[in-house]
Amino acid sequence: MIAAAAENDALGKDNDLLWHLPDDFKRFKKLTSGHKIIMGRKTYESFPKPLPNRTHIIITRDKNYTVAHKECIVVHSLDEAIDLVKEEIAFIIGGGEIYKQGEKRSDKIELTRVHGTFEDADTFFPEIDEEFWMLTKQEFHPTDEKHKLSFTYLTYIKKADALKSL
Repeated sequence: MIAAAAENDALGKDNDLLWHLPDDFKRFKKLTSGHKIIMGRKTYESFPKPLPNRTHIIITRDKNYTVAHKECIVVHSLDEAIDLVKEEIAFIIGGGEIYKQGEKRSDKIELTRVHGTFEDADTFFPEIDEEFWMLTKQEFHPTDEKHKLSFTYLTYIKKADALKSL
């Protein structure tokens, strides 16, 4: 899974991000380029066009939903999406409900923790339970002329004994 979430786990409001962090966008692009990205329909529809150099797997309950881009595949469940990635590296990119479902199926979380809270958010990342997840890397990014908020890149790996219990 890959996400940017505030300290209160806020992800967005009205199908949009709550902040603008250019360096986080660059990191997202670097990590996900060349891979499959799994998302809910609303997340897909928040993009002006499909993201380049990535296969989009879009989850929707709507059996009639179609997308007219060759780099997009429509499925109707997270299980169906996971079946399409087999042993490949793939990223679950949202939204909130897809993250909740995906946590059990994921082995790694690349989280950008945005230092701030957003009470008016309507979409949230699941709380990371450190009983199941181990923080393996962190890198702080201070505020600057392009970033009004500071943030920290966090990498979590699922603990081996957690694979059975989640």
